[in-house]
Amino acid sequence: MVLKMLGVVVNTLLPSKYYVHAVVSLIAIVVVHAFSQGRATNRERDMHARVVLVTGAFTPLGLTLVQNLAERGAHVIALSPKPIDHPEVEILIELLRSTTKNEQIYAEACDLSSPASVRSFCTRFLTGKETRLDAIIFTHEYQPIGSLLSRHDPAELAKQRRESSLATFLIIALLLPLLLVAPVGRDIRIINVVNPFYAAASRTYSITEAPPPTSPLLGQEGRRSLEMIIFTRHLQRVLDALPSGGQIPKTDEATIPVISEKVQKSNIVAVSVCPGISRADTVAAFLDVNSAQGQRSMLGIILYVLLHPFLRLLTKSQPSAVQSILHVLFLPTPFKSSQPPAKRPSNGNAPEEVLKAGALYRECAVVNVRIPTPDDTPSGRNSEDKSDETMPDDRELGGVHLGQSVWECFEVALKEWDKTAPSDEQATVDDTPSLDIPDA
Repeated sequence: MVLKMLGVVVNTLLPSKYYVHAVVSLIAIVVVHAFSQGRATNRERDMHARVVLVTGAFTPLGLTLVQNLAERGAHVIALSPKPIDHPEVEILIELLRSTTKNEQIYAEACDLSSPASVRSFCTRFLTGKETRLDAIIFTHEYQPIGSLLSRHDPAELAKQRRESSLATFLIIALLLPLLLVAPVGRDIRIINVVNPFYAAASRTYSITEAPPPTSPLLGQEGRRSLEMIIFTRHLQRVLDALPSGGQIPKTDEATIPVISEKVQKSNIVAVSVCPGISRADTVAAFLDVNSAQGQRSMLGIILYVLLHPFLRLLTKSQPSAVQSILHVLFLPTPFKSSQPPAKRPSNGNAPEEVLKAGALYRECAVVNVRIPTPDDTPSGRNSEDKSDETMPDDRELGGVHLGQSVWECFEVALKEWDKTAPSDEQATVDDTPSLDIPDA
């Protein structure tokens, strides 16, 4: 009786002649949703006893990442712009500890908009009892700065974008000496998480011609993302240019074979990762629902609610967005691979995938971004410059000279950032760390 009544209701709402249409529509929705969520990593890694530093840890993406790391046993240091005794921070940390059954989750106060706060955190970490670091994941630059609805001061937004990138540069500058003296067998990774709008700036990017602050929002965000991608690639060049003696761990015949230095020259690997477009970080930020400026728009909230069914279909959830980050964290590096690189096993299977140092990853795969390569060397250099000997131009992501130019711009901007910091937080310019390329 119940089944007959249910059949009548179904036939009333959906006549039998529309069954085929309904099935096709349902399949299309499932396919579109699966495609929009992107690839999931097919890798896994035991993170016990490994220390991971995460910036932007209290954004939606950051919290999801911290949860995934903690579930795998990692020791997580989550940087918070708020004091660690703030109720929001305390509640989230305790919730993460209880849900993941991992007590090794700690919050550290660090305001990434203040150079003094960044230096203070790094000093505390470097002078602490435990200074081990296995990975640094910069997620704070993923969330867009700016809104499609509200009018913010363009100059202030440009300043926030610059400070966000400089915070990444400063943390790397201060912690890199610690990473360089770590045991040579330790697998260390520096992961920069960038927003997905780099393509909007890749064709027209010029280090000498910055767009005005009033230029389109996507272009501004794309330039910030692209510069961090270029910087990360050049950071890997710098790491590879360091004296190779002792950089690659020595092994014997009973252990995993060491690969050629042409494949990997340093036990520190820097990569960029683009998680794609997510609802909670990308769309919500553009609609001022969850913006980096801390403001909320009632119109944006209404639009977000109305569009939510479509957003769930066409944009990524946080567990999907975090997959590419986990992929580059879980992939073996060449000297940790169980197979020699570029050799096909005798059973005919493809060679094992290994992490490509300095690359940009998206959807758990390497993305080749074409960036105009400067034909001329930067001012003050020539083709016979010694840096060309230690770092031959690989022509990747704009080439070595564009990477050097972005690096130098960050160094100059960092000094200006120190000068313009509030007087009670100002650091001396002489204390600005130098990341000059050492002689090979």
